Amino acid sequence: MCREDALVRIARIAWVVLCLLTLATWAVGRAGLYGPAIVALLLLSVLVKGQVVIDVFMGLRGVRGPWRWLVSGWLVTVLVLIGVAYWSGREA
Repeated sequence: MCREDALVRIARIAWVVLCLLTLATWAVGRAGLYGPAIVALLLLSVLVKGQVVIDVFMGLRGVRGPWRWLVSGWLVTVLVLIGVAYWSGREA
């Protein structure tokens, strides 16, 4: 298998993972599930999806150093802020 075929295969697998996680999120919303555990699972799902996009589709999988840290750090920061906002709103 040549390198290009391997990259296409990885991209297809990543796309399927993204679709499955999106369908799972949709199903949770459609079922009306809620609560801290559900929110934590959804945020984890978003983290996985974001990291797949960063690694596979942005091509940062093998990159070391500031670019990867910056993009992954941004993703984690946004998710932490969303989590903090959710849990702060629950206590108010």
